[in-house]
Amino acid sequence: MKRHARLAAALALWVPALSWAGAQQYEPLAASVRTSMHSAIADRASPHLAFDSPDEGSQWLQDMSLRLTKRIPDEQARQDLLTTVHYESKRAGLDPQLVLGVIEVESKFRKYAVSHAGARGYMQVMPFWVELLGSNDHNLFALRTNLRYGCVILRHYIDVERGDLTRALARYNGSLGNADYAKRVVQVWRTRWAWPATAVQRASHSTRPTRYMGDAN
Repeated sequence: MKRHARLAAALALWVPALSWAGAQQYEPLAASVRTSMHSAIADRASPHLAFDSPDEGSQWLQDMSLRLTKRIPDEQARQDLLTTVHYESKRAGLDPQLVLGVIEVESKFRKYAVSHAGARGYMQVMPFWVELLGSNDHNLFALRTNLRYGCVILRHYIDVERGDLTRALARYNGSLGNADYAKRVVQVWRTRWAWPATAVQRASHSTRPTRYMGDAN
């Protein structure tokens, strides 16, 4: 009886933490879109920070690492996550601060988070995307794989919605027609992850995808 009580208590704590976790909906993709997304997923260039100067990159990493300490106590794990977030975000033409906001709302930075719908990892990617765009050996709990898929998918939804971030985020979360999730992400993005700390991020901000030296064509 006590064991069941402990399990129930654990579940009660776990479920609210993932209450915003989504269930991206499968939608048929045009052949050209699928090919483009598959190519973006397949590239395996090594992640790195991309700033105008090493000092700026070091400042960003130090600042973001400090903010993330309570979520991820291990310093190396934090730096690996942040470096990969920055690389994959920039590569997909996304603001890294926005992606940090998405991760916080979707999984609360839990690497092995699983939603009720089966979405996995930091960015809560649905497994059907692996079959659609990747290969059977892609593990959505792996840091780089999860962030690569998540950023490519979010970029796709922003393109589908022609830059409308509210609708793109709702699609990402599987809650199109409800603005609550998008509002939550933007709030977290602006209040907890804006960089520099005094910056006011525009909700509509996105950039064109960026290729880095060493990326595959």
